[in-house]
This record gives sequence, C-alpha cells and structure tokens, in this order.
Amino acid sequence: MVDRKDLDYQTMREYERFEKGAANSNTSTAVLQRQLEDPNARIIITTIQKLARFVAKNKRHPVYDAHVVVIFDECHRSQFGDMHEEITRVFKRYHLFGFTGTPIFADNAGRSGNPLRRTTEQAFGDKLHTYTIVDAINDKNVLPFRIDYINTIKTAPGIKDKQVPAIDTERALLDPERIRQVVGYIREHFDQKTKRSAAYSLDGKRMVGFNSLFACASIDAAKRYYAEFARQQAGLPPAQRLKIGLIYSFAVNEAEADGLLDEEAFETDGLDASSRDFLEAAIQDYNALFGTSFDTSADKFQNYYKDLSQRLKKRELDLVIVVNMFLTGFDATTLNTLWVDKNLRAHGLIQAFSRTNRILNSVKTYGNIVSFRDLEQETNDALALFGNKDAKGIVLLKPYADYYAEYQKQIAELVQRFPLGEAILGEAAQKAFIKLFGSILRLKNILTAFDDFAGNEILSARDFQDYQSLYLNLYAEFRSASDAEKETINDDVVFEIELIKQVEINVDYILLLVERYLQAKGSGADKEIRATIERAVNASPSLRNKKDLIEQFVDSVSTKGKVDAQWLAFVASQEGGGTRPDHRRREPQPGGDRRLHGQRLPRRCDPDRGHGDHEDPAAGVEVCEG
Repeated sequence: MVDRKDLDYQTMREYERFEKGAANSNTSTAVLQRQLEDPNARIIITTIQKLARFVAKNKRHPVYDAHVVVIFDECHRSQFGDMHEEITRVFKRYHLFGFTGTPIFADNAGRSGNPLRRTTEQAFGDKLHTYTIVDAINDKNVLPFRIDYINTIKTAPGIKDKQVPAIDTERALLDPERIRQVVGYIREHFDQKTKRSAAYSLDGKRMVGFNSLFACASIDAAKRYYAEFARQQAGLPPAQRLKIGLIYSFAVNEAEADGLLDEEAFETDGLDASSRDFLEAAIQDYNALFGTSFDTSADKFQNYYKDLSQRLKKRELDLVIVVNMFLTGFDATTLNTLWVDKNLRAHGLIQAFSRTNRILNSVKTYGNIVSFRDLEQETNDALALFGNKDAKGIVLLKPYADYYAEYQKQIAELVQRFPLGEAILGEAAQKAFIKLFGSILRLKNILTAFDDFAGNEILSARDFQDYQSLYLNLYAEFRSASDAEKETINDDVVFEIELIKQVEINVDYILLLVERYLQAKGSGADKEIRATIERAVNASPSLRNKKDLIEQFVDSVSTKGKVDAQWLAFVASQEGGGTRPDHRRREPQPGGDRRLHGQRLPRRCDPDRGHGDHEDPAAGVEVCEG
C-alpha cells in the first residue's frame, strides 16, 4: 500500500529488480478488483486511494474474509484518516504492518483528524523493530548531511543576532532584494555545491556533477524565485544557464507555519488563477527545453510530474523549485543538494533532508543542505527524535577544521614517508602508499565543498600531480582485468580511480600546452613546458596509455599550422595508416568534437560554454574540465 502514484511505480520497479513478475501493479480500481479476485496474484501493489474506492463500490466481497496482509509504505502519511478506518473495518482477517523512516510520535503529531489515530503507534500498534538514520549511516546505507546556514536578512547595528535570523514575516522573507540575493548565492555557489568539476558514469553515460531541489515556503515564494532565476539568466548563452523546473499543486501546498510537510497532491484545479497561469507558463518553458507537450490539465500534469522526476533522476535538470512536492518519498541518487527557504521540523525536516543522501559513488560523500533559515535547533531536535540524543555527531558532517586537521596530518605523513623522486620499494610500502593517498583523495573530495579550502591545499598542483602519477603507476601494476572505476584489486588494496577522474586532464589541455611549447621553442622555457606536458599525461588515467602517441605528435608538430588541425591530421594518419588496425578511422565530428582511437574527446575549452574553470599554476593557463 502506497499513497502516491509515483511510489506505486517506484515500488513495482524494486520488486521487478528482485524477481520479474513477483508483484502485480494496477492502473485502475477495476484492475485492482481483478487482481484481488485472482488466486495467482499473491503480491499486489496499489495506492490507498484505489483500495478505498474498491471498498466503497463493494460493500460485500469474498476477499474481506480472506487472510490478507497489508503492508503500508511511508506509514507516517495518509494512514490516519477515513480511508484507513474504512479499510480496517471491512477486512475481517488481516495483519497490518507499517514502515516509515519518520514515525509520528506525540511530539510531532498534527492537531487535526481523529484524536485516537494521530500517532503511528495508535494506527498500527506496537513498534516491532527500529532501524534509525544513525544505524543506516553507520552501515553505509545512506550518507551523512552537511549543512550550511546562510544569513540573508541584515538587522540594524547593535541588535543581537543569530547566524541566520529566524524572521518569519512574509514581507521580509519575500522582499525582492532578499530574493535577488538568494538566487545570486545559489548561482554563484551551484557548481561548488553540486560538484560540477566531478565526472562519473551512470547507467553507461558520463555525468558531470549532481543536481538539486529548492524548497520554498509557499507558492508565492516559488513563483518569485522562478521569475528571479529567469531574470538573472536572461541573455546568458544556453550552456551557462541552469536548467530549472518548477512544480506545485493545489492550495493546501501553501506555507506550513509549523514546518511539517503537507500531504502531496496532484490536482491543479484548486490553484488560484494567477498561480495556475504562472505554472502553465513555467511548464511551457519546460516544453521548450525538452520538446514535450505538458500543461496543467489533470492527466498532462501528472505526466509532467513523472517526466520531471525522471529527468531529475537522469540529471537532465539542474534545479527544481518546489513547495512540498518531491520532498517526501522521492529518490534520485544524482541529487546531492537541497536549498531551503522554508520552515522545517521533525519528520518534515528529516524527510526533506533525506532527498539528498542516497548513495551513488565515491564522489558523492554526503547530502548537502544549504539553508536560508535558521533551522539548527529544529535539525538537532529532529535528529534526537528519530535517531537519538547523540545522533548529531554521526548524522551531520564534522566541521571543516576537523577534516582539514586530518588532511594536514596525512599530507605530512605522505611527504615524510614517500618523498617525491624516491622509488617506493616493496609491496608492503606500495600498499601503504595506496592506502594513504586514497585516504587523501577522499578527504580532498570532502574539503573542496568548503569555501575555506581554496588556496590551502598544502601541496602544489605539480606535486599533487606527481603523487597521482605514482598512484596510477601502481594501479597499472596491480590492477586486474576488471573495468570498474573503483576497483578492488585484492582484499586489502582499493584504488580510488573515480576520485582521480574528478580532475581528469583532457586532450584540449594538452593541446593548449603544445601551443605554448611551440611559442617558447628555443627560449629555454620549452623544456619546462615539455616536462609539464609529460607530467599531465602521466597523471591522467585516460591519456597515460597514449603517452607514446602524444610524444610523437609533440615532436612532429609545426609552428606553421594550427595545432588543432595538425592534431586531427596526426590522429587520422595514425589510424588510417595502419598503425592501429583494430580501430576504424573516424572523421572529425560536428561542433569540433575529436576522437582518438574511438574515445570521444571534448571540444576546446570555451568560456562561453559555462564549464567550471580550474587554473593550473604549473601551466599558467585555465583548464576546462569539460
């Protein structure tokens, strides 16, 4: 039993992954009835609304006397009303089980509805087992959270202020200047928070970075934020614009003063004319972006919701502005950041935060929460309610200073035990280096999300590159035939290749260095640039096996022609001339793409394309991660 159509589909997909044909889903109450009358339909997945309609239409039915086990998913929602009471009234021989990550206790119960069924225990009976968010994080089933509190309202001098003033007046919170500043902050920090310099594979596709939700306090706030994003991004090239979606439903989705998320609904008929017209226009923007044809009519809006959710999961959208929708039950492993400008507490807070902490890979190390409200006390209270009073230290990431102190310690150990220029002799020493440098890579992956880390990396870019080359040399020696990006070589050696690929050097960067090499030829500086080229190739997992080819090109390149054109001709001659008979010759691709032995190579870095730029001090040029 689920309480939303999208959870119906999500649950069915999980059963299918376990065993094809194990469960039966349905698209209507009529189909549900046929399944209830079919002795071979042992497991049925349905919404509580469809079952309630079945009960209303069938005052008497044989299934009511059968032994039925009803399992409620997300049983903190939708289970305390008339539908629940009617279902439990008509079935005679049943067992009820409820699962939820955020039970309703007396402390977080609402004030409406049946007073005898306000808590999870009242509706479902005694608690049988507890597996808290603390357990899940300790078992590495979900990630911890990192929370930033951003001050957006300035008070007069002399007034004692918290880090983020919890001023809950609509006029102050929806002030156009505050809206402008919040949107500006998100745009400025978006790449950093969502790790847009990090590349990884998902379902066979190359992805760059993660995506996010923006939780607003009301439909009015969501409209203002969407309009401000459009204003600030107007005139930018498409590649520099964040791809933004907007979704909300009928008026009950408006501001919840107590911070408990309201039930999700899919009806738009209850929206006032202004809100529906605005949503209609936003959906038309979405249609223009993706070539779809949705609108706010009943069926098409539900299809819009499904399409939006799928594009979020595939990382085709950067940010979706919501009020309550998507903040409960929705799972997308590519989502790592929640921007928050609404009051949240208790189960509403934990549910919303938990959209960000689904495990994906070693690049995604935590769920990122950026709050424009002071939710620190509400966060601590919620963790105490659903974890335990000591949960904060486990569920929340440690402060920057703690990670940086460990990073300093490990870098000092690296330099002392494994100085550059000295061979690492013996398998024991090599394994110790692999373990230490892998730990440094994981720490650095966390630290890059903190503003304070910029400029405090300790090792120079060149030295870090040299250590990375050593690491990759050992990887080449140890690795098995597996192609996994994070590859366990044996029981005690794990290489963090996925984390190295975050800062992957690409061919465009090498070509930029070659141009500088030609300009400096004969001046003495050319030897240093040549060494930089060699160092960059050695530090790249994808280019080091093409080292000989790249060196041949550098030796043959002429000052008289364009380096790009010479590179294409060189690759074509190598492939077409029989040097690599196992690969077909490839023509240059439209838009400037280049291919080297079947591998797609990015186009020359262009500041108008909106990529994250990274300066390599050794090369003195900006490098686009592509």
